[in-house]
Amino acid sequence: MTDADAILAANAAYYRAFATGDFAAMSRIWAIDGVSCVHPGWPALIGRAPILESYRSILHSANRVRIAQRDETAIVAGEEGRVLCVEIVEGAALAATNWYRRVEGAWRMIHHQASPIAVLVEDPEPPPRSPTLN
Repeated sequence: MTDADAILAANAAYYRAFATGDFAAMSRIWAIDGVSCVHPGWPALIGRAPILESYRSILHSANRVRIAQRDETAIVAGEEGRVLCVEIVEGAALAATNWYRRVEGAWRMIHHQASPIAVLVEDPEPPPRSPTLN
């Protein structure tokens, strides 16, 4: 298995833990130190304790949303790698970056960030041109 394959497998485990509400699995995915997370609409979280508390709250919420991921691309550079993908959350598309570090032979998440993707919709009928410049 290549490093890119291994990071993509770690990334799949992250989304599987989210989909199943498995907090223990989510905890194993995150590295112990040097971690950060930016959930959509949240301030930055720095440190394992606040990050895991955010996931505990999200995963145990009665209103937990479903997340699907697609278009994963792995970028590996030595002992670190990123997965860029699109998350689909309640019909909205988010650009996500999941950053991993090799820790004792396993890829552990050190950063997650997701934010809405701006979608430009072209106007099917452009406004009529004005006969004057102003």
